[in-house]
Amino acid sequence: MDELIFVDRSCSNAEKYVLRKKLFGTHDVQPMWVADMDIATPQCVLDAVGERLHHPVLGYEMMSDRAYQAQIGWIQRHHGWKIQREWLSYSPSVVASIGCALRAFSDEGDDVIVMSPVYPPFFQQVKNNNRHLTLYSLAQNSEGHYCFDIETLRSQITPKTKILLLCSPHNPIGRVWSREELFSLGTLCVDYGITIVSDEIHCDIVYEGYTHIPMASLSDELRECTVTFIGTGKTFNMAGFGISTVCIASPHLRALYEKERSRIHWGEGAILSHVAFEAAYVHGDQWHKNLMFHLSNNRKIIQQWASVTARIQISSPQGTYLGWLDCRALGMGDRELREFFIREAGVGLSAGLGFGREGSGFMRLNFAVSTTILEDALEKISMALRGRGDA
Repeated sequence: MDELIFVDRSCSNAEKYVLRKKLFGTHDVQPMWVADMDIATPQCVLDAVGERLHHPVLGYEMMSDRAYQAQIGWIQRHHGWKIQREWLSYSPSVVASIGCALRAFSDEGDDVIVMSPVYPPFFQQVKNNNRHLTLYSLAQNSEGHYCFDIETLRSQITPKTKILLLCSPHNPIGRVWSREELFSLGTLCVDYGITIVSDEIHCDIVYEGYTHIPMASLSDELRECTVTFIGTGKTFNMAGFGISTVCIASPHLRALYEKERSRIHWGEGAILSHVAFEAAYVHGDQWHKNLMFHLSNNRKIIQQWASVTARIQISSPQGTYLGWLDCRALGMGDRELREFFIREAGVGLSAGLGFGREGSGFMRLNFAVSTTILEDALEKISMALRGRGDA
């Protein structure tokens, strides 16, 4: 019941397949771009949804306290953070939550810090909500690992800086920020009265040797100035249920957020989403262990492949199921690089430039697929490199 089941989604309405022609100009690519999995949603979730369908009425329902308590229990078991029920509210998605938070905690024209490279909707939501985008380029140390340069970041803060958008664990670079890194960043925000809006949707996809630290758990001060986004979408491959939560401990911030949430009126979500959410957090522990075993194995395969593929390197992801491929040694422009992967390797990846100018020369590969598909994709890339004399 807890085993992983790998699914051929090519004949479904899966976004990764349906959009191949639009995004890549051809159907003839193995799509490994959008961040969901080719793994069946846990059976415990499907069973719970099936059981709920025996009830003949699918009308309006509130999300139950049981569902919220299930998430509270999961977060405490897996991350050691005790959340209070009143801190939590429903959201249809992290992206929707970002927009709501921007409007709740800042005014048009205010500055919002976004750390690049990062998940593209971070940029889009700031611009679409008429806030000023303050771009901070993540630093890289001598070993190529991304990190925070606190003093450089401090120099970019202005009196109009109201929000810092944090991605933790980070998409696309795969960093799991350390306690020390987060505390330094958080202290800076506390000193300047900046609200931290923390996307922690990948918090459960973390590899051995690393620990996800919720920003709001670090201190009383950080709990009061942090808004956290969490949910089942990445952990249990449940993005199609359209459910996540927003966690706000501060009564003041919570009141501001609730005012904006009420204004846009996205309600409490759908019945089947509530049921799925609760079932995943109550019964999903063993399935999650099996998932992490599989993803860890795929991660090792990519590391081994990159170790012998001199022209493409990877900083091994500490979290997420996303590989950030450093292709700069190939000497290609971004358009040529994208076409190389599509036309010569037959693999549809996310172009690094879409994650900000700091992503130039990179490609993002989703390895939440069967080992067979991953190995086939890597071999296709290797063959294309050999064809160019670059392997």
